[in-house]
Amino acid sequence: MTDDVAAARAAAEEKSALSHAPVDPDVTAAYGDHPDQVIDFYAPRTEGGPGGPAPVVLVLHGGAWRAPYDRRHISPFAEFLARRGFAVASAEYRRGGDDDAVAGRWPDTFDDVAAALDALPALVRELLPQADPRRTVLTGHSAGGHLALWAAARHVLPDGSPWRADSPPALRGVVALAPIADLAVADKLDVCGGAVRQLLGGDERFAERQPYADPALLLPTGIATTLVQGRTDLDVPQVVAESYADAAAKAGEMVGVTLLEDVGHFPLIDPAADACAVVVEEIAQLAW
Repeated sequence: MTDDVAAARAAAEEKSALSHAPVDPDVTAAYGDHPDQVIDFYAPRTEGGPGGPAPVVLVLHGGAWRAPYDRRHISPFAEFLARRGFAVASAEYRRGGDDDAVAGRWPDTFDDVAAALDALPALVRELLPQADPRRTVLTGHSAGGHLALWAAARHVLPDGSPWRADSPPALRGVVALAPIADLAVADKLDVCGGAVRQLLGGDERFAERQPYADPALLLPTGIATTLVQGRTDLDVPQVVAESYADAAAKAGEMVGVTLLEDVGHFPLIDPAADACAVVVEEIAQLAW
């Protein structure tokens, strides 16, 4: 496949994924005082599992940690999960600052993801009585995949980290979709136009902050983890996921990697794409 053909196909995949109308949640709840500290909840539309309370899927959206990309673009995916019997929580978090080209905020982005995960069980019990917060799967796409892997590793953060947890999170597992899973590799590849280096505060802060933010350095977690990756992803290349899986193996932990042929970056969250059904199956295997 030529570069032009690959780029054209990637553009078509992105257009398809972003062509769906945003889906309003059943209810939105705050987990903090900032306007971005909210979680959208989607009640299960069907009894998609073997019975009993529905598992919970916490969704973290992507968009290179930049301000223009919020949870609305992943709401069709959230509703797609709800139609398959899951209770879905789609968390917003603070992203780039006043300059829309800047990725992430330090420490705000990480503050928010940690706070959202900590607040989730109580909010589920209050707002979704048909759901079981003890059966929670964490998923995220692209930059959200990075945050999902990071959130599941807070108990192995370095001593002194403000986000360090005393014990592993109560998760059935993590399904990370085309995740920016290894920050060093992604930085070398200039993934998302320098977003990784921006997230950590630029050249002068990168090395200092990487041990607190890079999932590939926070292993093993003891949390069941699967990465779903398109082989033709031009945004977050396959090598990024494979590098994380290799790091996990060296740490004595097996991470599942599901590679999808002829699939790029966006079909994983596109309800119109076959790849999205594969994602749901991977989540279901952990949730039920």
